[in-house]
Amino acid sequence: MCGIAGIVDLAGDAISPVLLQSMTDALAHRGPDGEGHWIKENVGIGHRRLAIIDLSPLGHQPMVSADSRYVLTYNGMVYNHRELRAELEAHGHRFRGSSDTEVVLNALIEWGPDALLRFNGMLAIGFYDSVERRLLVARDRYGIKPLYVSHQGHTFSFGSEQKAILARTDFSRRLDTTALMEYFTFQNILSERTLLHDIELLPAGSYGVLDLKSSSPRLTITRYWDFDFREESPEASHEEYVEELERLFRQAVNRQLLSDVEVGSYLSGGMDSGSITAVAAGSFPGMKTFTCGFDLSSASGMELAFDERAVAEAMSAAFKTEQYEIVLKSGDMERSFSALTHHLEEPRVGQSYPNYYAAQLASKFVKVVLSGAGGDELFGGYPWRYYRATNALNFEDYVDSYFDYWQRLTSPDELKALTSPIRGQVADVSTRDIFRGVYPAEPEAPQRPEDYINHSLYFEAKTFLHGLLVVEDKISMAHGLEGRVPFLDNDLVDFAMRVPVKYKLNNLAEVVRLNENETGAKPDKFFQRTKDGKQILREAMSRIIPDDVTGRAKQGFSSPDASWFRGESIDFVRRQLGSASPLYDVLDESAVRTVLEAHLSGSENRRLLVWGLLSVHEWLSQVRPSS
Repeated sequence: MCGIAGIVDLAGDAISPVLLQSMTDALAHRGPDGEGHWIKENVGIGHRRLAIIDLSPLGHQPMVSADSRYVLTYNGMVYNHRELRAELEAHGHRFRGSSDTEVVLNALIEWGPDALLRFNGMLAIGFYDSVERRLLVARDRYGIKPLYVSHQGHTFSFGSEQKAILARTDFSRRLDTTALMEYFTFQNILSERTLLHDIELLPAGSYGVLDLKSSSPRLTITRYWDFDFREESPEASHEEYVEELERLFRQAVNRQLLSDVEVGSYLSGGMDSGSITAVAAGSFPGMKTFTCGFDLSSASGMELAFDERAVAEAMSAAFKTEQYEIVLKSGDMERSFSALTHHLEEPRVGQSYPNYYAAQLASKFVKVVLSGAGGDELFGGYPWRYYRATNALNFEDYVDSYFDYWQRLTSPDELKALTSPIRGQVADVSTRDIFRGVYPAEPEAPQRPEDYINHSLYFEAKTFLHGLLVVEDKISMAHGLEGRVPFLDNDLVDFAMRVPVKYKLNNLAEVVRLNENETGAKPDKFFQRTKDGKQILREAMSRIIPDDVTGRAKQGFSSPDASWFRGESIDFVRRQLGSASPLYDVLDESAVRTVLEAHLSGSENRRLLVWGLLSVHEWLSQVRPSS
């Protein structure tokens, strides 16, 4: 796990070593164990190292091939690198060290972009062929590791974080108002945009090629892999699916224990992290586990269930782990806000400061930590969301229904009022079209309710999971910590996409039978957090962890912000969003005031939007883009 950066002067001018150094300096937190730079004429490639495999200098990057033709900068971990090494040795490749970096370099030399389909792991790479003068940039299948690319003026640049690109003093910082519309609609950015013009995320499962022999080089992007939730035919038996899931899960966790440094695990009160910990602790007795809890003295309602320490402690005792905990209070959100915004670079998905503190805690004891991300998205952990679009008339009707649900922060009318100061710039922006753009241009026509569920699983894997992964990377690397996600093992993902929906969701048939014209509103029990999802995962994991954990209703990793924003943090909220905020260069102050007063008075729960407003305020204050 590291930080990578690169720059190409498309006008042919030589790269400044000082500039390349400043780009990698901006990523120093990602790689405290070393740095490296390679420059040849108008191409510069840099690296910051967090040493996990082969701690010797033989793992140093950028790594140059024996004939000096190829150069690689690489961030990530390929868990099947030993198997690939044996295959490459059979092709005549020779290795000096034992790092997975050297395997990635030789695999790209041998197979070109086709090598990407052979990697089981997480990665972002920059790979340069100095003879063909061709640069390849790529991300792993699922987008576990981010990679930002930029083409502004006569400069192409890339980096693990936007900070590397922004290290260029000539970079023009302009707000991307379309991305802002996305965020204030979805609490996420669904497209490849960022909040800054001319910086984009390379899509997950894609690679880009920049041909410097071309008269006008532009990055050409190719998708090499995509999610495909499709039930296999003929189906296996229910028991065969359960048996295979347990086998693949154990295999995935054990694969990701590969490390030359100590590995720990997050441990919430949930099934996903608990199952990972149970399997990992079988290989590493006394492994360190980390839990984040909350002071609930001022919480109310459903927030009273947000602290899962008691369940985590019980699992720690059962699995004999060395348990560490941190308890957050309202002031901890305020204290972390500036640093969190700096490291996240832009807001995505939810309130992530608890994750920030959990990573900070883990980094004091280990350099690698396992996370439960991906289990919900692969095995149907959010049934109350999928059920809202199961009775669609056709695909476009389904899109309309699901789009209505995913407007998480604002309604169209509220968004229009909120963004009135930039209305001229965003009048033609259709967030529904952006939502539709996540799906293939010509998707297969759904024939059954199960097909609509699979479309929903596809959407959430491409967007919600991707947002979680970007946040997870930024937060862990802020503390020089490598986060690993066993659920996103290639074999386990391939299996999960083939599992029939009827084995993932418990009440689909009953939901489908509902006739809204006769019954009126849909029964609430189907459209709230339940234990209705992940049925096959619950069965398989019941062989690994206690039934009282696998039988629990879905509980997200959330803090009691609704109460804190109205109570202990009310002065912070009012201070941040006062009249001097740069937020009002792009948002209507009276519309913001309406939202704040509705939440602070208790008449509405707008905690997600309040968090979004605070986040964009802080981002504007730090980045100071022109609008």
